[in-house]
Amino acid sequence: MTNKLKIIGFGILIVVAAVCGASQTPSAQETASSRADREKLMGAWHLASMTGPDGRQITSGVPLGMLIYTRDGHMSVQLMYPASENTLSNEYVQNGYEASFGTYDVNGATHTLTHHVQGANTGDRIVGKDLPRVYQFNAKGQLIIRSARPDEHWSVTWQHY
Repeated sequence: MTNKLKIIGFGILIVVAAVCGASQTPSAQETASSRADREKLMGAWHLASMTGPDGRQITSGVPLGMLIYTRDGHMSVQLMYPASENTLSNEYVQNGYEASFGTYDVNGATHTLTHHVQGANTGDRIVGKDLPRVYQFNAKGQLIIRSARPDEHWSVTWQHY
């Protein structure tokens, strides 16, 4: 009787392992993809180029910028527009300067990342908000980020330092 119980127990263990493995396979792949992309994001990036809301490459008034992603899930971004653009203000920019920090999540399956803003120079305009972003890595190893919002059509290209 003891051998039969061991065989039945072993059989149940195999079935449970198979079911758990099958149910975790898609999420495990997504997690692996997210982890791989998260590794690529790590570190400091400098602004290489940007396109405006009209989709055109911005050639004058291009800001200096730095974007940082840390291994423990924190992010920070700063953009400083040239003196000629220092009156620029909108949801993200105040007097020609843009800065925010917080945490972030990566979804490698959808190529989206979300910035969870904890602080920003524009105050409550974006503090406490989740800013979804679509990202891709191009053949040059650059990071291209654009808004996931349908009403925003800008994109920013970043290069690792």
